[in-house]
Amino acid sequence: MSVACGISRLARFNATADALADESGKVKYYEGTPIPTSLAVVLVLAIAYWQGGTGAGMWLGAFHLGPWTLHPLVLLYAASGSAMVSALKIPKP
Repeated sequence: MSVACGISRLARFNATADALADESGKVKYYEGTPIPTSLAVVLVLAIAYWQGGTGAGMWLGAFHLGPWTLHPLVLLYAASGSAMVSALKIPKP
């Protein structure tokens, strides 16, 4: 999901960069979180793995919904992807 949201975010930026640019041709802010912020998800999962929070000891446990199992930690991916394609205005450095 994060990859698809990242691709969508880049496509939106490329399509709207001219409309968002100021007189100098530069865009002053990002719409949605920049793609490198998805490294935070990787960092959280790396820490979980390092501390034994994977497999049977998955952080936040698991919920069984009929034949499916939901690991709430997966919602971190959904939140990261949603923030990428959101209308948040993040100032560029």
